[in-house]
Amino acid sequence: MTVWLRCEFAGRQSFGRLVGDVVHLHGGSDLPDAEPTGETWPFAAVRLLTPCRPGKFLGLWNNFHERAQVEHLARPEHPLYFVKTDNCHLAQGGTIRAPAGYEGPVVFEGELGIVIGKTCSAVTPHQAADHIFGYTCVNDVTARGILKSDPSFPQWVRAKSFDTFGPFGPWIATGLEPDELRVRTLLNGVEKQNYPVADMFFRPRDIVSRLSHDMTLNPGDLICCGTSVGVETMPRGCQVDVDIPGIGTLSNRYA
Repeated sequence: MTVWLRCEFAGRQSFGRLVGDVVHLHGGSDLPDAEPTGETWPFAAVRLLTPCRPGKFLGLWNNFHERAQVEHLARPEHPLYFVKTDNCHLAQGGTIRAPAGYEGPVVFEGELGIVIGKTCSAVTPHQAADHIFGYTCVNDVTARGILKSDPSFPQWVRAKSFDTFGPFGPWIATGLEPDELRVRTLLNGVEKQNYPVADMFFRPRDIVSRLSHDMTLNPGDLICCGTSVGVETMPRGCQVDVDIPGIGTLSNRYA
């Protein structure tokens, strides 16, 4: 496994590859270039940024057998997805802020994130593997009280796209098998979610394939794979950790 990150040090920002306690810098804009620059930064001194800059941030709904069974939902014929806008991006350690004027529930949703590595359109699941750069942790924060507040129009984008409602990171892991991963979410250190990727209706490669038939996916685009049971409201002042063994832990406070 290789760990890639975006970080800031001494007023500069760069992609890098983490090896031990040293960040080996790489060039690149949406994703790191293949060749290192030869420069290194001490990991302890850097500030982590979002590990990529997605042009598209897509999220799935109703993608797990267990949750569908609990909520009496049918298996969809195609991935059901929505868009989170780019103002919601938040890095490791950043603070999730409650929307002004909204007093309803705001929930965490711990998820696996897929980072696209190469432009793809209408690819097969087998081909999709070559277009995936790696995987990251995502907290798909949702203002649940807004989602169905207007009976004439479910407000998916608004409920999920407030500033800071899209934490992801802390980095991107490459060279691992996504179907073997588990996603854990902890609220103030107490485990609330612990579910296998293998329980998905549509697993990562199939998700990329199917969405690539709807739209062209570009380097740096982020797809969060949906969440399972255990979603809860975040109280003010809490800490939420999305932990995916084999990738890392995304930690953010809610205020």
